[in-house]
Amino acid sequence: MNILQKIITDKRVEIDLKKQLVPIKQLEQAKLFEIKTYSLVKNLKQSRTGIIAEHKRRSPSKATINQNANVQDVVSGYETAGASGISVLTDGKYFGGSLDDFILARASCKLPLLRKDFIISEYQIIEAKAHGADVILLIAAVLSKEEIKQFSELAKQLHLEVLLEVHNEEELQKSIISTVDMLGVNNRNLKTFEVSLETSKRLSAMIPKDFIKISESGLSTIEAIRDLKQYGYKGFLIGENFMKTNNPGKSATEFIRNLEA
Repeated sequence: MNILQKIITDKRVEIDLKKQLVPIKQLEQAKLFEIKTYSLVKNLKQSRTGIIAEHKRRSPSKATINQNANVQDVVSGYETAGASGISVLTDGKYFGGSLDDFILARASCKLPLLRKDFIISEYQIIEAKAHGADVILLIAAVLSKEEIKQFSELAKQLHLEVLLEVHNEEELQKSIISTVDMLGVNNRNLKTFEVSLETSKRLSAMIPKDFIKISESGLSTIEAIRDLKQYGYKGFLIGENFMKTNNPGKSATEFIRNLEA
């Protein structure tokens, strides 16, 4: 069993437990369920840099990245830096995140917030809305075409935008669905954890122009982003590069400033 399969197996158990503890009706009554959402698509279209900065404590490929950073400091630092949006990991077992992190992030900024998790159930989409999300991540590698359609349609009903992540041509083919807003190409192979920016370059021509193109993982240099912009990418998801420093907000500020220069 590869790491992705292991995560999904554990996620099913987690969701079954959550459904018993917090029913959907309770989620729908949350105060944050009613708030107006911010558009990441709009921000990326208007941005010169397109940086989506991420709060991530650890990952299966890198173990600990930053266990000490305060969510509020990181998120407000990213907003001050000029990020277009912020991604917050909410998976606990493998990434050290939580929905509490998400609530703190929502209270700390007015940027679009992406709930980054392994979504395999409608319950998690309603849960994302109840915790103040603006965007959800769907991962093509763990979903069927029918699930992608079903989940993205529910997201639209809840006024959430959808970022769909793909790793190869086969996943991309099943992801061309009108209720998806952004197509993200993950440069990291989730089975081997190897990273190659060639993945973004190779798949760029196959992504229809209706979708905002986002490159994810392994982005650590200004040159890499300038290079990928030539392939039509509007958004760049960066987590580890900022989070591995003592002051992620300051790192993001310097990075964005250099990118704009």
